[in-house]
Parts: sequence; C-alpha cells; structure tokens
Amino acid sequence: MSRQYEAFCAVDPLFYDSVTSARTADSQFPAARRPVPAGWTREPLDDWLVYAPAELTLPAQGWKIHVSATLDNAERILDRVFEYCVPRGLSFKFIHSRRALLMRNAKYAPRRGSGKFVTIYPLDEAQLEVVCTELGAQLAGEPGPYILSDLRVGAGPLYVRYGAFAERYCIVNGKVTPAIADATGTLVPDPRGPVFAIPDWISLPGFLAPDLAARNATTVAGLPYRIESVIHFSNGGGLYTGVDTRTGQRVVLKEARPYAGLDGNGADAVTRLSREHEVLTRLAGIPQVPRVHERFELGEHQFLAIEYVDARSLNQLRVERYPPASSTPTCTCSTCWSARTTGWSWWTTRSPRTSATRPRAAWATRRSPRRATAPDTTSTGTPWPACGWRCSCR
Repeated sequence: MSRQYEAFCAVDPLFYDSVTSARTADSQFPAARRPVPAGWTREPLDDWLVYAPAELTLPAQGWKIHVSATLDNAERILDRVFEYCVPRGLSFKFIHSRRALLMRNAKYAPRRGSGKFVTIYPLDEAQLEVVCTELGAQLAGEPGPYILSDLRVGAGPLYVRYGAFAERYCIVNGKVTPAIADATGTLVPDPRGPVFAIPDWISLPGFLAPDLAARNATTVAGLPYRIESVIHFSNGGGLYTGVDTRTGQRVVLKEARPYAGLDGNGADAVTRLSREHEVLTRLAGIPQVPRVHERFELGEHQFLAIEYVDARSLNQLRVERYPPASSTPTCTCSTCWSARTTGWSWWTTRSPRTSATRPRAAWATRRSPRRATAPDTTSTGTPWPACGWRCSCR
C-alpha cells in the first residue's frame, strides 16, 4: 500500500482518488489529448503516457534521457519533445497532467523520481549523444528541478541515467526488486536512489565527461560550516546540524532546492525559504526567535544558516500535552493520534456509537472536519478518545 497519502488528496477536496483517475482529464496537457501518430502506440502506465513506434524493439536496458520541467514551462517543453521525438522514431513517455507533475515534485514525493517529466529511450550511445546535443540546444535556458538520480547534461533540463528500459526483476533479501543484467547476463538490482551512480561494468560515454566533472566540482569543502549530522531529508532539500568554523557556534543549515518540494499552491522550497528568511530577519532581536547567520548558494541550491537551539520541538510538546483535560492514557489509533496532535478529528455520516469499531467504509467515502473536544465518559466510566470514536483498541 502506498503511504504517500497526499497524492490521493490532490484530485478532490472530499474524496480520495488517484491522479490517474478519469476526473483528472481536465488538467491533462494538450499533448496528452493529441491523436496517436500513425504507426505508433500509446499506453497508459500509472501517471505516465508511453509512446512508441509499433514496429520498434528497444533494448532491455541502456542510457535513458530525462527531461525536467516546472509547472509553468511543462506544456511548452512537452510540445517540443513530442515534435522532436515522433519524426525521429524515438520512444518516449511523459507525465500526463499538471496535477500529476505537481505531486511528482511535491515536498514529500520520493526524491529518487522527482523532477522526471519526460523519459526518452535512445537505441544506443550514438543516438544518445545526438539527442542530447540537438534537443539540448532546443531546450537551452528552460528551468526545471534537478533530478538527483541522474547526471545533468549542460545547464538545461536534460539528464541521463543508465538503467532498465523493460521491466525486469530479481529477488534481494526476499523482496522483488527492479533489475538490470550485469556483464555476465545475471539480473542484479537497478539502483534508483537520489544519487547518480553508474553500474560497475558500464563506462560513461565520452561526451558526458565534462558534465560529470562539473557535477563533481560542487563540494562543501569551501563552506565556512562543518556539517555534523542530518536531521531530515525531503524532496525540498535537507536539514542539517553543523558548526560555524569561524566562530565555533552550532548552527542549523536549511537547504532549499529550486523548483522542487512544491506545496499545494505550487510554491517551491526556495520560495518558502525566502519567506522564512524574511520573517526571521524582521523578528531579529526577540530572544525566542533563532538568529539568522547568513543565506548562501551552493550548486544552485539555497541555504539558510540559523542559530541552533538545544530544545524540544513544538511538535513533540503538542503531542504530549494534547488534550490537556485528559489524565488517562489515550488511544493509539490513527484517528485519536490525529486528534491529539492537530486538535481535529474526522467523522462520517454514521453515528460513532453504532459500531464497536470505526466504520471504515464510511470513513473512506465521506469526511467532514469538526473540532475535537475533551473526552466524554460512558456509563461504565471508560474515557472515550477526543475524536468520539469507540476505537478497536478500546
């Protein structure tokens, strides 16, 4: 089961649904509604649409090209890619709608797949170089989120990675894992993490050497900060603890990736970091507000260095102290946890007292918020959780 719950909340404000639902047709890119070119096939695959010449047979694996895009330029980029690939018989796939693209680049979307808007499948390394050169020139200057799993080609929105074209799998520690064949033909895991990596038996095409050198040139060696630990990673960037080597003071470093980590309104991580920087600067001098050390850029990512505060987080305190009226151990189900941490609970059109457990069918189809209240008491004196449900753990 997917635990990326927010992905199922983007389609409708009241009902869970998938971005592949027919109800998302209104947000599809115009290219997704084009007639299928003669001699081509089109197949839906999750939030992708896959286009390929009917008579073409692709290799099982190889170098693939990814194109990134923002919500603002995605339609324009897709039109250019479509018009480039079809006359040349290049197989490709793309995210079908604006809504699906937003979820791909959302703050808590998987980092390994973030930024990937279009995938192109060259037949060999010679075609890879031609496409990177020609299409790269057409898309030069177009912004897009950095694809962490890939190697960027030039300064535009093109990226490359060696991996599987066809779906193949192997078993690793009892788990089914996407696979590619090694030099002996044995299926091995196809790593799809948030870091660019080349399989041991594969050589980087020569024309990509300058791009790899440019990537490796970005390091933290020249920073006046020593990173000590990672607090948290999200698709918007990392959160780190460190030390200012000039003063010895402990700091928190907040990273913001441009065009990534989008919120529901499409604002990226850099936009939110700018807002935070502005507010902290305006509130400077108040003892309870962390002091800003500085803001800087590294590898096109924005960073904000602020004072480290050795204290417990507000979220921890809120969980422990809510609801304040209850001195009885509280229920641990997801409904009650939500009520304790946010002060809100969910109810359905069915009465919460009519069943010994929460009516899951009603929960999944009709929800409406109401404010949680202090626990009430049944005739037996057993405290009910703040959300009002007779939970299974009771």
